[in-house]
Amino acid sequence: MGRYLIQRLILMVPVLLGVTLVSFLILHLTPGDPVRILLGELGQGASQEEVARLRRSLGLDDPLLVQYGRFVWRALQGDLGRSLRTGAPVRDEVLARAPFTLALTGTSLAVALLIGLPAGVLSAAYKGSAIDHAATLLALFGVSLPVFWLGLLLMLVFALALEWLPASGFGTWKHLVLPSVTLGLASSALIARMTRSSMLEVLGQDFVRTAWAKGLAAPAVLWRHALRNALIPVVTVVGLQLGGLLGGAVLTETVFAWPGLGRLVVGAIYSRDFPLVQGTVLFTAAAFVMVNLAVDILYALIDPRIRYA
Repeated sequence: MGRYLIQRLILMVPVLLGVTLVSFLILHLTPGDPVRILLGELGQGASQEEVARLRRSLGLDDPLLVQYGRFVWRALQGDLGRSLRTGAPVRDEVLARAPFTLALTGTSLAVALLIGLPAGVLSAAYKGSAIDHAATLLALFGVSLPVFWLGLLLMLVFALALEWLPASGFGTWKHLVLPSVTLGLASSALIARMTRSSMLEVLGQDFVRTAWAKGLAAPAVLWRHALRNALIPVVTVVGLQLGGLLGGAVLTETVFAWPGLGRLVVGAIYSRDFPLVQGTVLFTAAAFVMVNLAVDILYALIDPRIRYA
């Protein structure tokens, strides 16, 4: 296992380099000059000499290869540069916003698991019944609804009509409910469908029939014996969904004015704040890779037969 972990950590390097290179090229090849945007905020009376001086001081007049190499070299030393707009260290800005996104992602995953796992197990255990049809309808509902539309619908009902929860912002646990449900509902649908499919396959195997023949109660057979053996594909989907939740947080945080990395990167893209966008993308990509590594380790914990070279 230790050798496998080292290999995976080494493989993270080219993956993260690829992510930073793609994001760097996209940002620099899209129209828009960050210097002009900065001057637009400070005043339009700047001369060409002042524009050139500002561009030179920000290092934006260097060739793209030099700019990218400088970013990578600094990143290897833990320095993600400074925001072009605020002048603050990118690392500090990212670390200040990351807890909000991680809190939103974690609670969204909890919502997805609390809904998806029981729905999938019950749907498989009572195949063809009203429970199965209801779970299928829930999954179809969750997959079909766009996240932003669902967020606005929940906001309209629970914040504006019923006034049970705040519509946006942050401060208390109530502010986390609507964005978490919005983000977690779509993932719960996929987890429910995968759990149902995997459980149906496991429920037909001999060891489950033996458990029934021994007179074990239904909860023990379903949750202790069947679900554990059905978890491998479910864990794979959960890992992928966690990455999707990190990416989906961009839209949800914008809808609910949640001060996480999503809103940070959207604002940085609008202002062409290259270092801030690159730093945020690098942090998110690293988190996604670490989640996938954790999923691979979890395989061995769930099924001891799995061994890594």
